[in-house]
Formats: sequence, structure tokens, C-alpha cells
Amino acid sequence: MAIDGEPVPGTFAAEDELFGIGQALADAGSGIFELAPAGALGEDLAAPEREMDWMRRLSAAIGRPVTFALTQNDHDPDSWRRMLELAGTARAEGARVRPQVAGRPVTLLLGFETFHPFAYTPSWAEVGLLPVSERVAKITANPELRARLVREASTPDPTMLQFLDPAKAFPLGDPPNYEPDPSESVAARAAASGRDVYDLYLDLLMENDGRALIMRPLLNYTDANLDAVREMLLHPTSAWGLGDGGAHCGTTCDASTPTFMLAHWARDRDHGQLPIEWVVRKMTSETASLYGLGDRGTVAVGQRADLNVIDHAGLRLHAPEMAYDLPGDARRFIQRADGYVATILAGQVTFENGEDTGARPGQLIRGAR
Repeated sequence: MAIDGEPVPGTFAAEDELFGIGQALADAGSGIFELAPAGALGEDLAAPEREMDWMRRLSAAIGRPVTFALTQNDHDPDSWRRMLELAGTARAEGARVRPQVAGRPVTLLLGFETFHPFAYTPSWAEVGLLPVSERVAKITANPELRARLVREASTPDPTMLQFLDPAKAFPLGDPPNYEPDPSESVAARAAASGRDVYDLYLDLLMENDGRALIMRPLLNYTDANLDAVREMLLHPTSAWGLGDGGAHCGTTCDASTPTFMLAHWARDRDHGQLPIEWVVRKMTSETASLYGLGDRGTVAVGQRADLNVIDHAGLRLHAPEMAYDLPGDARRFIQRADGYVATILAGQVTFENGEDTGARPGQLIRGAR
């Protein structure tokens, strides 16, 4: 939003502006047009047809691929199916339009180092500025303070409830569980144990010395499973992606999604597993082809030697951790994994058994090759 209240193009843009931006790609003869379409959160039931119409016309006009975010939302849970059908029709007619889909829920990570129901209560001011471990100690030592926090959190602000709803919030655990059963929600666990839901919520947040995390799926989890994600991934027009590692690095952590794809979808899921060779291809050669990176994405003579040597049986994600290592001690989530024997970039080993070797053979690339 600009200082005068006018929405900036990063949020809203008229069709002529979108086509103007796209023309720059046409002039360059390179690049890909990426966007989050209107109605992505289910706020406009007519959006799929309208958005696909201009995306098809844009792709034809500029001769470049157009890729857009596709997720399942709780307000219009089947709109993703309509978008996939429209994308399939567009592709059959020659349009280069590709839905970009995630490999797991789009989530918020709730915790004492991010945000949570108790942060919006008056009594949180008594502990909110303390180091995390001291918050836990003070709440534990002061039953009266704890009772106030629970009581005040029990009447949440309706605007924040959508992000903190205990019926849709799940303890993440270590190793983290990104496809929890509905019975594992904070509300369901409280009901099963006969406890006050916010009393349990507070206990869960205080685990691991106050560094425990609770996952709140915002998208791709309407059905409390990842069956919709599986269908989106398998659609012939879709590309894999949508990782968020920028503006929201202090509230979510998507850097681990490739490991999740290899471990959960190709090994651990108790139904509907995906073949490991399919998962690898989806994340490598198909992504490279979408962006025109013809020198990578396959293991072949003449290709760039970017490789991972992986102990698939030993592949394991750890829970995300908060690091305060950005400028100004700003925070970001990091997430570690076991099972990566070596990461090789352009033929040089950059990581060995998870440890940085110090090699830096990478370079900035611009455009297709």
C-alpha cells in the first residue's frame, strides 16, 4: 500500500498493467511471468474462469510461460479443481500456462518465538519481553498468572482466531508431522483429555523450554489430509514450488519441502505414496524446463554437475529452530535434516554429511540457457 492508500502492483494490478509487465518479457525473449491470482483464498467464486482467461491471453501475447500459485482454500475448497481443468484445456490449446503447487500444507508456525493466542492478552505484558526460557519459568511459578492467561485467551479477537484456532492447530513435534490426523489438533486433544483447550494450548507451547511449535495449516488442509495436494502434484500441467523463504521467514519454514517430498511422499506416507523417481523428476528436470534452465535438471553428459547423494532410508527432518542471525538480529527459521551424504554443485562438494565444506562454485544466473 502506498502512502496515499493506493494499492501497489505487488498486491493488485489491472489487466493493462499486467500485459505491460509481460511485454518486457516478450521484448527480452526470456523470462517467466509468475503471479498469485485473484480469488486464491476463495473470496471470489467467479475468479478461476476470469483469471485463466487473461492468463491464457497473456501467454499467447508475450510468447512466454505464465505460472500461478494454486492451493486449496477453506472458503471454496474445490476451486483448485476448476483451475486445473481450465489449465488443462489451455495447455491443449497451446497456451503455456502452468499451475505451481506446494508439496504440503501452507502453514504458520505458532510458538513463543513467533505468535500465539496468549500474545494478544493483557497479562502477556508481564512476560512478553523476557527471554523465552524465563517466560516459561515465570508462568510455571505463578499459577495466578497462568490462570489469567488462560482465561483471557479464551475470548480471542475474531480477527486473530482464524490464525490461531485450536481446532485447526496441531503440535508439530520432532520429527515434524506435516500431515496430522484431526484427532491431534489442540482442540481435539483437549476434548479427549477433558481439559480446558487454552490450558492445554499453553502447556504445548511451553514444551521444549518454550521452543515447541504448533502448526496452523492455512491452505491445502481443508480435508485434514494431503489428498488434494497429491492430486495437484500429479496433474500433467502442474509445476512443483511455492516455497516461502522471504518476507515470512520468521513465521514459517518451507526450505525443508524437498526433503519432505522425498521422505513423506516417496517413503513414509501410509497410503498414496509417490514413486521416488517421479518425485525427483518433479523437483529437478520439470522445474528446470519450466524456467528454461536447459543445462541442468538431469544427470547426463554435458549437463551441469549439480547432484545430491542421499541416504534415502536415513533421511529425516528435524523440527524448525529460530535463528537470530539476520541484520539487526532479525529472526528466521532454519531446519536441519539427516541423510544428505553430499551436495555437489558444478562438480564440487559444497556440503558433506550436512556440514559446509566452504566451497562456493555457484554464480548468479540470468535468464534461460
